[in-house]
Amino acid sequence: MTERRLRDEPLTSEDLAVCNIVLDDISREFSMAAEREKVARLASIIIELFRQGVRDRATLKILAAATQETDD
Repeated sequence: MTERRLRDEPLTSEDLAVCNIVLDDISREFSMAAEREKVARLASIIIELFRQGVRDRATLKILAAATQETDD
């Protein structure tokens, strides 16, 4: 019997809403709204963190924002 992992579950509209709020916050904070590639990369990082179980919005924002600080 295989265990279903959290990361294998499809994201709900509520899950995506949380991810989008975090994406908007970080994009605004780092003034990257016009940089589509960076925003797309950030979105994938946020979704991956969420799939790995990071569900708290503040923690998700801290972890995802940390990836932006190391990019520069």
